Amino acid sequence: MEFFDVVARRHSVRTFRPDPVPEELIAQCIEAARLAPSWRNGQCWRFIVVRDRQTIDQLAAQRIYGYPINRWLRSAPAVVVACADPRESGQHGDLPYWAVDTAIALEHLVLAATALGLGTCWIGGFDEATVRRLLEVPEGIRVVAYTPLGYPAARESLMGQAVKTIARSHRRKPMEQIVFYERWGGQAELPAADATSGYPTRRAG
Repeated sequence: MEFFDVVARRHSVRTFRPDPVPEELIAQCIEAARLAPSWRNGQCWRFIVVRDRQTIDQLAAQRIYGYPINRWLRSAPAVVVACADPRESGQHGDLPYWAVDTAIALEHLVLAATALGLGTCWIGGFDEATVRRLLEVPEGIRVVAYTPLGYPAARESLMGQAVKTIARSHRRKPMEQIVFYERWGGQAELPAADATSGYPTRRAG
């Protein structure tokens, strides 16, 4: 799959087939994350691959804002939890770069998974203390995000469809709204992305 196809086809998957993910595919995804750039090449990230059904069920059962918003996670055959050691990264003003570094690495993993025909869904809604306890994350290590990893089901569940509808996850802001030239607010005539960038026409999600 071409790179621009991978970027365009990535979307949040919330319903999975029960088939286990082969170890070599998980390793390829982790390798893509391992090659990511980071603050002074500190590589602060650590990944926990979870395949134990009981643990995945416990991750899915967390109540966030009073609701079990991630209960759909129970269908995933594996979950990759991205953690960070802040001591191996830096600080830019009030911006902690361990979060930035780990987010870059996890997105590498997500794109690799897409290229391999696997589904993912970036999860930031969780109780960090609960995840730390479940996975025995040591003191000083932060839990940044996690994603399921598995083969997408033929049809998205009703819950998955509802989440995408509520979040309007297929929508993307137009280029002229997010890109400035030379200074904030500086405008330029932008060519149509589909005609020049290699991206196939597709609404991301």
